Amino acid sequence: MSEAQGLVLTFALLAGAAAFLIALVLTPVVARIATRLGVVDRPTGEGKKIHARSIPLLGGAAIFVSVAAVLLHLLATTGMLTDGEITPRHYAGFLFGGLILMVGGFLDDRYNLRAKYQIIAPILAAVTVITFGVEVDKLTNPFGGVIVLAWWQSDALVFVWLMTVMYTSKFLDGLDGLSAGVSAIGALMVAGLALTTAYFQPDVAVLASMCLGAMIGFLAFNLNPASIFLGEGGSTFVGFTIGTLAVISGGKLATALLVIAIPMMDVAWIIVRRWRTGGISAIFKGDRKHLHHRLLDRGWSQRKIVASYYLVALVFGLSALFLQSRQKLIALGALVAFMVVVAIVLSKQDKRV
Repeated sequence: MSEAQGLVLTFALLAGAAAFLIALVLTPVVARIATRLGVVDRPTGEGKKIHARSIPLLGGAAIFVSVAAVLLHLLATTGMLTDGEITPRHYAGFLFGGLILMVGGFLDDRYNLRAKYQIIAPILAAVTVITFGVEVDKLTNPFGGVIVLAWWQSDALVFVWLMTVMYTSKFLDGLDGLSAGVSAIGALMVAGLALTTAYFQPDVAVLASMCLGAMIGFLAFNLNPASIFLGEGGSTFVGFTIGTLAVISGGKLATALLVIAIPMMDVAWIIVRRWRTGGISAIFKGDRKHLHHRLLDRGWSQRKIVASYYLVALVFGLSALFLQSRQKLIALGALVAFMVVVAIVLSKQDKRV
């Protein structure tokens, strides 16, 4: 490791530690506020809600505020975050987009909005970061060379990408620590890649590290048995964070995909199944057909399921640090094949029951 890499690593660790400590202190405060406001997730005894008591929501606010506090402090006191490709305008788009998700999430957690209103905040958040200049100029072609994108192609790709990742993390938020933990692994992989000699990006490494620290601080209270949930805003914000990190780090979409491939394919499977059985309106209706719910129904414990997701995300995420573009494509293909086999096996077992 070079001297420059060592310096950035130290700075990133300090930024991550600061965000971790803030989230660690702030999360119980947010839980008390949510409880007093009545913004809690009450068990119904059926469907996807498996907790036995009311759990405060709004946990994503602790992650957002922690990241925002460290980010704004570093922007005001050091040039580390603006020496690379990320500009203050990009950071502003990220923070404003996150704020939109927090406001929209609070309204949904408090008033239980219908699906057609829930989607407004994610759409506005995605449009916001695009408006503030977050874009993908080019993509690495796994078969050689690069693919240069026009502005409209970039905007369309970023919008679809962010919406996909946000809804993946939202649907993944069905077990204690699952969505925040997988997202934390995604931030870890982006930080690790940004610290390598081949992709050395100090600004990305520091930003990803503070996001990682904030998520870990929140996870101290969200792991099973959880004392607070992410809430609507938090479940979309952690995905929004990973999606944005993948874009501003230079189009590292394949790296993020390797981390969230299993839950993303699970979401795709669920959407297709719901659409085929009930039309478009059925897509947004919750059920217990997600992979983690199916495993739970087969006797797996929450901790075992979450640990399994973590392991897959970590193994394939680490592979992104060493694989070339074509090899990443092969790894994604292997994950797709694995998910298809799992889906077929589970479907056959369901028919036998």
